[in-house]
This record gives sequence, C-alpha cells and structure tokens, in this order.
Amino acid sequence: MNFESLNEFFAMGGHGLYVWLAYGAGGLVFLYNLAAPKLKRDGLVKRLSQQYRREKASQ
Repeated sequence: MNFESLNEFFAMGGHGLYVWLAYGAGGLVFLYNLAAPKLKRDGLVKRLSQQYRREKASQ
C-alpha cells in the first residue's frame, strides 16, 4: 500500500480505528504475556519466604 501522507497512513483508508485498536489490543496481550509469569513468580517467592520464616520461628 502506498500512502500520499502520514495522515492517510493513520487513517488506513477509513479503517484506521479498527486497525489501530487491533494493534493496541495485540500489544496489550503481548505485554501481559511478558509480565504475568514474572508477577506470579514474585508472588510465589514472597509467599514461600513468609511460610519459611513462620516455620523457622515456630521451631
């Protein structure tokens, strides 16, 4: 596709809203898939360390 101007590129022939929302939704899913495992791992490490400290204190 050839565009005469940057504005035409963003408008995408009248389908710009759909195109850019689709790219945005895809980007959000991509970022979530990057961040979710790290957040879950950090939560698990925190819970396990708290449990370990409680068990160590009760001994």
